Amino acid sequence: MNIIEQRVLRGPNRWSRLTCLQTIIDAGELSGMAPGFTDALLAQLPGMAGRRSYATLAHAAEQVALELQTMAGTPVSFGLTGKVDETHWRIVVAYQREQVAVEAMALALDVVQALARGEAQDWSGRLEALHEVAERGAIGTSTAAVVNAAQARGIPAVRLTDEANLFQLGWGSRQKRLQATVTGDTSTIAVGIASNKQLTKTLLEQGGIPVPRGGVVSTSDEAVALATRLRFPVAVKPLDANQGKGVTTQCTDAGTVRTAFDFARQYGRRVIVERFIEGRDYRLLVIGGKLAAASLRRPPSITGDGTSTVQELVDLENRNPARGDGHTNILTRLRLDELALALLAEQGYTLDSVVPNGVEVQLRGNANLSTGGTAEDVTDRVHPSTREMCIRAAQIIGLDVAGIDVICSDISLCLRGQRGALIEVNAAPGIRMHEYPSQGQARNAGESIVEAMFGESDGRIPVIAVTGTNGKTTTSLMIAHAARLAGLRTGVTTTEGVFIDGHQIIDGDCAGYHSARTLLTTPSVDIAVLETARGGILKRGLAFDRCAVAVVLNVSADHLGLDGVETVAELAAVKAVVANAASRAVVLNADDRLCVAMSAQVSADVERIFFSMEPENPVLLRHLDNGGRAAWFQDNALILDDGLRRLELLRAERMPASLHGHARYNIANALAAAAALMGANFTPAQIGAALSTFVSDRDNNPLRSNIYSAQGVTIVVDYAHNPAAYAAMASMAQSLSGGRRIAVLTCPGDRREADLLDIGHTCAEGFDELFVYEADPRGRASGETARTILDGARRAGKDDHLLHAIVPVSDAFAAAMARCQPGDVLVFACGSNATALRETARYVDPAPGMPAAVPSVHQATVPLE
Repeated sequence: MNIIEQRVLRGPNRWSRLTCLQTIIDAGELSGMAPGFTDALLAQLPGMAGRRSYATLAHAAEQVALELQTMAGTPVSFGLTGKVDETHWRIVVAYQREQVAVEAMALALDVVQALARGEAQDWSGRLEALHEVAERGAIGTSTAAVVNAAQARGIPAVRLTDEANLFQLGWGSRQKRLQATVTGDTSTIAVGIASNKQLTKTLLEQGGIPVPRGGVVSTSDEAVALATRLRFPVAVKPLDANQGKGVTTQCTDAGTVRTAFDFARQYGRRVIVERFIEGRDYRLLVIGGKLAAASLRRPPSITGDGTSTVQELVDLENRNPARGDGHTNILTRLRLDELALALLAEQGYTLDSVVPNGVEVQLRGNANLSTGGTAEDVTDRVHPSTREMCIRAAQIIGLDVAGIDVICSDISLCLRGQRGALIEVNAAPGIRMHEYPSQGQARNAGESIVEAMFGESDGRIPVIAVTGTNGKTTTSLMIAHAARLAGLRTGVTTTEGVFIDGHQIIDGDCAGYHSARTLLTTPSVDIAVLETARGGILKRGLAFDRCAVAVVLNVSADHLGLDGVETVAELAAVKAVVANAASRAVVLNADDRLCVAMSAQVSADVERIFFSMEPENPVLLRHLDNGGRAAWFQDNALILDDGLRRLELLRAERMPASLHGHARYNIANALAAAAALMGANFTPAQIGAALSTFVSDRDNNPLRSNIYSAQGVTIVVDYAHNPAAYAAMASMAQSLSGGRRIAVLTCPGDRREADLLDIGHTCAEGFDELFVYEADPRGRASGETARTILDGARRAGKDDHLLHAIVPVSDAFAAAMARCQPGDVLVFACGSNATALRETARYVDPAPGMPAAVPSVHQATVPLE
């Protein structure tokens, strides 16, 4: 059972809206289960008893991978397994953590394979390693509380690194950063103040807030001298540590002060000695100028049962599932370190002492949860004056999120009246004590932080995702052009690159996951228009959980036989992933039955907006009769029905991208763009202005119906590479000129033979003469792709003297130009880049500065360089 291919699908995908790991395996010689397979599997993994039955080893591996992830602490339940061919299987499992899923799948295959052969092995080491992988990438409890609260409100969360608790909440210009409970709005100066306990006390005291008297010392002698002046007892702690590290709370003589000083020096160069305040330890959480929660913190302790030793009682408590290492569990494990042993000795105990029944033994002088303490919620008991005092303390320090430590006898009484004090103000306070108190009401502190960060906003910028077989790039750029004219800082991804406000920041094919994520994480983007290609969906899934508007332009044969997509219906299912991600509106082509069928899959609360090139299209007419919004082409004009009125956006000849109305496919693209913009709340005036000024030339939309002229010949450069695109180009060329239509064409070699034959057939019917070159063999022998395309043309009845296989593109272009006469149209299809075209043009026309005389398209015609 070898892994042939593995893909991490990080967003909604062909199989699920969940993040998934897709693994293709070769089952090899293993076709059945050895006798006793299930019993042996349950002996290794008892949790498998609760999982569904499995008919094959591949299905068993799926279920084992899910169980292993659950055992590692990242529970998931979705799985899907299907046969690819006679020996290959596709296994899809959901995941929480990528690396855990990858490791779990590898282990699952090994376990199933060994048991299928009747082999017994010890997997405990690898199970422990899997758990360690999960632990390394676990999110802290406080961070998780905020992230979960954000996601519950529909705010997207992006973990910016796999290890750090650094998150982006929201997208683009509406995003906020979060690390633990430090937000992007947290002042660096305020954090620095809070880290200096003495400076904090000074500022609070100046603000009229009671704090314990004390000072900073550098030696143990200074510590003893200061403690003597303050009159014992005193508390000793590092100047700038946190989480209760190095703190000793009740030093009653010089000896304990020296011991405490040495302990504190382990965590900081300078040490605070201050008057010990008698009372209980409270933590008040202030967020956004409001008291969000308050807890009574109790130091870690054990209670005797009359038979167990201290060590046994600690071990028993540490077996509590709520306790764990670090901050990933609700409570922290109890530690028996030197400080705990010293405190035990003061109480008359050792690790081997049996504690009398009902007697409580303290293990720490402070009550921090990080040292094993517990908490009781007291939010509703906080005295109003103490509440306001803590809010004011956070404001004095300058923190948007602050943990205020208060010592007093009773939090329900006025602080001054009981000689209580604020002893610390903490930046990045832990909130698990409030989210998961040992006693009392749980408080949604994470939600309070999200509320302070976002108010009523969901943190999302408008996202418009565009998919389909043909026209994605042009439609995306049309939409982005409208957004820029409206004054929005616009990001767009296409197969040519990533652009922000018209400036290219990444070059190359950028219609997939990573490019979309680049825009969504860029703070200067107000709206994102994302060309979303088939390959990106299949390789990584979507980069977004949902988009405001989804556009599906068309579905026709392309890339079939690749990535497990064999039929046009399966290709439509891939495109439908985008349609199903729409949250506000989905734009569908009423002239394409596969697009129309997607309407039934989309959530009922998402608006359907149709576009059509046919004003009498029955789907369009029914939609309009039912009050739906739509865009269509009628009497050479683009018409829009916005639900209130029916109006003419503009005439086709006023739209440069239509090539004076000859490029009907760009009229369709414009209708889709208009419908998408309407769904995104752009006005008809904004839409019309954008379509009347968008130019599809080599600067704004390279290789998409770019018009050039040379030697009186009109040259159309386009990225056509499938039958539907070539048919559209042939129709445009026929409309553009009364002369001959000549095509210089190719297709990537990884297409199926049937698709290559279909391209040849389509081009034979649409063009007078064909020159086929090869740009990307992709595994085929040199010349094979061209020969297959020409075979398709011959089957359509095209004479051999009109068919030419010329492998180098420059030679093919030169030969085609040699056959052209003034007034002809030459379509140069699937050009690899503009540079190749310019070189070819120079070869055939040393002085290409004079444009061809094509009056109907003179405004869109430029000299070929």
